[in-house]
Amino acid sequence: MQRAIERRGIPTVSVTVALDVTEHVKPPRAVFVPFMMGHHFGVPFHHDLQRRIILTALDRLTMAERSGDIHALPVTWAQARREGVVIERAMGIRK
Repeated sequence: MQRAIERRGIPTVSVTVALDVTEHVKPPRAVFVPFMMGHHFGVPFHHDLQRRIILTALDRLTMAERSGDIHALPVTWAQARREGVVIERAMGIRK
């Protein structure tokens, strides 16, 4: 899909959690987040992390140096989850 959109002159970037698949498929641009499948933007309510992922993806539209560029976001699932628990506690969702 990305390649078809790119052929029309529209730059694309994908957010991926499957590095091996992304390396094999070689999309024009990608941001890899080392999270669990289905959690491409982290944990619920972690707006700062979600914003960071989106802004990084948008940045890659102009900053990617070559086709097939995969930028790894320096964050871990464990870190995102810990921060998410703190956010949920502050919101009164979790004890």
